[in-house]
Amino acid sequence: MIEIKNVSKSYGQFQVLTDCTAHVKKGEVVVICGPSGSGKSTLIKTVNGLEPFQKGEIRVDGQSVGAKRTNLSKLRAKIGMVFQHFELFPHLSITENLTLAQIKVLGRSKDEAAAKGLSLLDRVGLRSHADKYPGQLSGGQQQRVAIARALSMNPGAMLFDEPTSALDPEMINEVLDVIVELAQEGMTMVCVTHEMGFAKKVANRVIFMDKGLIVEDDSKEAFFSNPRSDRAREFLRKILH
Repeated sequence: MIEIKNVSKSYGQFQVLTDCTAHVKKGEVVVICGPSGSGKSTLIKTVNGLEPFQKGEIRVDGQSVGAKRTNLSKLRAKIGMVFQHFELFPHLSITENLTLAQIKVLGRSKDEAAAKGLSLLDRVGLRSHADKYPGQLSGGQQQRVAIARALSMNPGAMLFDEPTSALDPEMINEVLDVIVELAQEGMTMVCVTHEMGFAKKVANRVIFMDKGLIVEDDSKEAFFSNPRSDRAREFLRKILH
């Protein structure tokens, strides 16, 4: 579903990604972890063209992300993205947040888009908040709306960029529960996160990054029980204790 081949990216002299290669099969859940500043968020944003890259190739469902002819709006409709800080439109109601892209990008009618939006609000437990504005919801509720918004486009895969790092501790599980449910239903997902308990629960594979490099790419069992690199062992020791 997602193929990343030898991708490198720099900002001027600063190398953010170096020769990164990875793949995600349909129905697979891949967790990307590593210390802050290791390039995790940048890598995930190159997958849907939010971050351009200088070298290498990325294909989503066979389509090249970097090719000039690629329509990135259409490509992004296939890959849902959930950000750290929700990125909801503050001046639009929750329903409007959920219907805007459906109408503009997918060409759905207003009624059809609203019906889809409400069914997804049901799914994330927020139907009663349909007419509120983002500022009236808690952080956990806003993030669940953001997940519903991404799902409203019927994506083939979902990207999560540290979806719980801006939340208070008691709100983290309400968001992770929604993501766990998606994983159990077979949604293809790539998730950048520090939540290792969540990674142990849902990941098929774990990619560990450090200083812009993919240091390890292994099954979750192998990664947690027997990491191959000193850097990953040190990271896990700090984060798990």
